[in-house]
Amino acid sequence: MNMKVAIYCRLSEEDRNKQSETDDSNSIQNQKTMLLQYSMEQGWELYNIYSDDDYTGADRRRPEFNRLLKDAENHKFDIILCKTQSRFTRELELVEKYIHGLFPIWGIRFISIVDNADTANKGNKKSRQINGLVNEWYLEDMSENIRSVLTNRRINGFHIGAFALYGYKKDPDQKGHLIIDEEAAVVVREVFTLFSQGYGKTAIARMLNDRGIPNPTEYKRLKGLRYQSPKTKNSTLWKYYAIADMLVNEIYIGNMVQGKYGSISYKTKQNKPRPKSEWYVVKGTHEPIINQNLWNNVQNLIAQKAKPFSIGTIGIFARKARCANCGYIMRSAKNKGKHYLKCPNHHVAENACIGSFISVDRLERLVINELNNMISEYLDKDELEQNIEFCDNLNGQKARLTADIAAYKKKIADYSKGVRELYMDKVKGLISESDYVEMSKDFITDRERLERVLAESQNQLTIIEEKIIEGDNRRELIEQYTNLDHLNREIVEILIDYISVGKRIPGTRDVPIEIHWNF
Repeated sequence: MNMKVAIYCRLSEEDRNKQSETDDSNSIQNQKTMLLQYSMEQGWELYNIYSDDDYTGADRRRPEFNRLLKDAENHKFDIILCKTQSRFTRELELVEKYIHGLFPIWGIRFISIVDNADTANKGNKKSRQINGLVNEWYLEDMSENIRSVLTNRRINGFHIGAFALYGYKKDPDQKGHLIIDEEAAVVVREVFTLFSQGYGKTAIARMLNDRGIPNPTEYKRLKGLRYQSPKTKNSTLWKYYAIADMLVNEIYIGNMVQGKYGSISYKTKQNKPRPKSEWYVVKGTHEPIINQNLWNNVQNLIAQKAKPFSIGTIGIFARKARCANCGYIMRSAKNKGKHYLKCPNHHVAENACIGSFISVDRLERLVINELNNMISEYLDKDELEQNIEFCDNLNGQKARLTADIAAYKKKIADYSKGVRELYMDKVKGLISESDYVEMSKDFITDRERLERVLAESQNQLTIIEEKIIEGDNRRELIEQYTNLDHLNREIVEILIDYISVGKRIPGTRDVPIEIHWNF
């Protein structure tokens, strides 16, 4: 009976000579020719050729390598033939496990023709073990050399990743340098701006999804850029964690940050997080997308960990109001459609705190009155006019809001259509009553949420249009800023460190407050 042989080939880095991305390298083809000729000379029957291209000898996840091992265990052939032992593996552990351990048990003979390894020859076992040890040393040395080169490039601020961060692209004229991808950078700026205005991370993700803006992975795929294939469903959608990661990434302010993860060992591609103290951070390596003031504002908000309301906006006094009696951050409560702030420590234990309580509307009026009184008494408006910079792109804000509103209306119409179609399916008997209720619930919930966001956006648009009609006059804007009717989260964040709120004075409606300003 003829012996069946399985030929295994692998491309090595040192003799790679690829003609195209889809073809085997010349070295792979040369290995096949050499091994086929050797098999014919021995009179063996070819069972199959297993070929891994673009894989290292230390990679245990080689697809053909693992298929070879599975077929060997099932004894589909009698011999494994390689050019050298290192083509099969460079790990001494695998040499001992398979070549000296399992292959003899499975009745498989291993042969490598260049270095004369042959398990049928008992006399060259030590030679095979020495080859395995030398290959192990080679792997370790190569890993250290590569690590040293990469560390040096990281220290000098060169980008060494396979993929450029969303908002940037690799500079074709300068290796290791990033340049701004303006189309994606517009989205990055919007994310930071929305968060600074009080929108939560989930709300921002929903807004981007409702407008049909592709997430970073999908954007790169659509643009034909290099990207890592997602492992989860709905991979085209923005998620909370994508917004969260973006908001704390210093690359967006022009600093190169690398080395957040490190390999466990040169024997595996598994990575583990590294402590922040071991990251490589080099400042000013490329053009920033986000200015320093906006970055600082966002980082302060993140540090406060303020939670948004159901419509996706953060309360104007979130984590700014403190109980004057115990110092606890006051929490938001809602009663009959009205928002209040109350001390959470009041009911924790008996006599823990006498408690503070105030409506958000009342606190807003008290803060505005105090601000206006202080400005009228202490500030020179002519000097204020020269020193305060106001955003003058009202028309740009209007265009963005108009586009958002159109997208929200379309999405709402789609949800309504979905509910109607489900109802018709129920009438026709295509789905049951319970299925209709369950399936339509998500449509209705999302539609109601979008309707709230739409109302908020329309309100913002009205305010901007009124500003445009009044004229973008610096003096008028300063007057408006110094004689406020209402506060927003951005103003509170800029002006106020915290507010100490006391207990209502018995027999009155007065609640004592003490404002600690940022200036």
